[in-house]
Amino acid sequence: MGVSQSTHYGRDIWHALKDLCLSVSLTSSTTHVSALILMSLYLLQVYRRNRRATRIRGPQSPSWVFGWSKTVLDSTATTELYERWATEYGPVYRVPLALGESRVILWDPKAISHFVARDTLLYDQTPFNKLAISITAGRGILWSNGESHKRQRKALNPAFSAAAIRSLTYVFQDAAHKAAIAWDAEIGSNQGGHCAVIDVQQWMNHITLDSVGIAVLSHDFRALDGNESDVQYVLNAASSATNASQDLAILAQNFPSILKLPLPHTRFFKKLTLSLGKICNETISRSRKEKEAGGTGQGDKSCLGLLLKAEDSGESAGLTYEEVLAQVRALLLGGFETTSVSMTWALIELARNPDIQTKLRDECLDFGSTPSYDDLTNKLPYLDAVVSEVLRLHPSIKELARSALEEDVIPLSEPMRTAAGDFTDSVCIPKGTEIVIPLAALNCSVSMWGPGAKVFKPSRWLNEDKDTPGGREALHGYRHLMTFGDGPRMCLGRVFALTEFKSVMFVLMRNFVFEMADSPGVEIVESFGLLPRPSVVGNADAGSMPLRVRRYEV
Repeated sequence: MGVSQSTHYGRDIWHALKDLCLSVSLTSSTTHVSALILMSLYLLQVYRRNRRATRIRGPQSPSWVFGWSKTVLDSTATTELYERWATEYGPVYRVPLALGESRVILWDPKAISHFVARDTLLYDQTPFNKLAISITAGRGILWSNGESHKRQRKALNPAFSAAAIRSLTYVFQDAAHKAAIAWDAEIGSNQGGHCAVIDVQQWMNHITLDSVGIAVLSHDFRALDGNESDVQYVLNAASSATNASQDLAILAQNFPSILKLPLPHTRFFKKLTLSLGKICNETISRSRKEKEAGGTGQGDKSCLGLLLKAEDSGESAGLTYEEVLAQVRALLLGGFETTSVSMTWALIELARNPDIQTKLRDECLDFGSTPSYDDLTNKLPYLDAVVSEVLRLHPSIKELARSALEEDVIPLSEPMRTAAGDFTDSVCIPKGTEIVIPLAALNCSVSMWGPGAKVFKPSRWLNEDKDTPGGREALHGYRHLMTFGDGPRMCLGRVFALTEFKSVMFVLMRNFVFEMADSPGVEIVESFGLLPRPSVVGNADAGSMPLRVRRYEV
């Protein structure tokens, strides 16, 4: 640390102690003496902590009120900014936010590996995220940390094993075929019967809701049949975007208690909890009746059934009923939102790139029969490449934010220049620091993925493509992508999501051709909601994505 920074903190401590001493001299009571001692100890602790902390460089704040808060909400803008800032300020840098707060961005692969390995133990959700998750998904695996997180993840692991997903593959395929039948009917009802403009985002929502309902709850929401449920209404409403929610999100980052106010989103998720609780109770009751009648219980085949077994096991990994309900909420939200957004982006990219769409369709048609789980995993390489490229270029979760529970020293791959002008091969951060890994920016970083990093190019995943630099090899996680995160909090449902994604794409590619509803070069933007969703620029309905769909005819 530079001398000037130490002097700065020392001067602040001196003035604070002088003011306290003056206060005590004016009213020399025992209470004030005690207050002086406690405050002195606290200020000395802050001083020592700040003295050890590395002075990290970063961009100047454009506004004391908002800082870069509004900019970092725009994932398209930050994809460019994060990499530019890493080049300018080093692989670990500080970004000013609203009201004088800031966050530390990790771009260095060694620093990221250190961070994710200590997630849930040394790092936890930020206060804002902690409260937001509690409201939306309950106090389950997304909310917990440390030993509680480890216990809950152990209980959930069997529901997401390869064997469990293998038995669910037909659920995903059935949902895709239902959508295909409905689309075929819609095309047929149009004048000429050649094509129809279809809101593919809405239909991806239907597919994922029905699939996750059966897989997680043994409950068919029948969204693909036109049934409207309270759960579907809440999920769609929570995904809608407004500018007001952006400003509120910025303010709530500094004052998380705002989320406790009776806001629309808070009411939505209270309703979701009640609806899911009712469905869970019905499933549990049905399962117990079947067991009493000598059966195995339909619920046993679902994730809920496996969680109930964990609850009844009496082992250390067992879950309480409240934890079971929280897991169901988290799995439903994650399974509905993330996969539907990813599949929508896949259809957009295929509509934009007809040659890639044709190549994928040819592979699916040549395969012939309905693929099994193992076929989807190992025998459709171009489908796998397309899915991987969508996940790389359009991750549903744009960044991971955590708060340091204790002071930590983060190692670096190579020395970095600090704000004091010296060089360091590690960064010391104080307790309470907000750390962010910019997943989306890393996924399309030129330093990691080469000059064509921002281009949709499935061939990069095939052996025939050798032009990708080796920078990405330093990143761990699924296929060196940060889309599913890494470490103890790596997405538990990634195999579930990949299998559903591939199952749906296989069916749709064999039956339909996709084109942009407007011009091929129309701008697609991401709306602000529960997760960023693609929509056509200027479209008043942020939750829709119309594409022109026609039957594939040989």
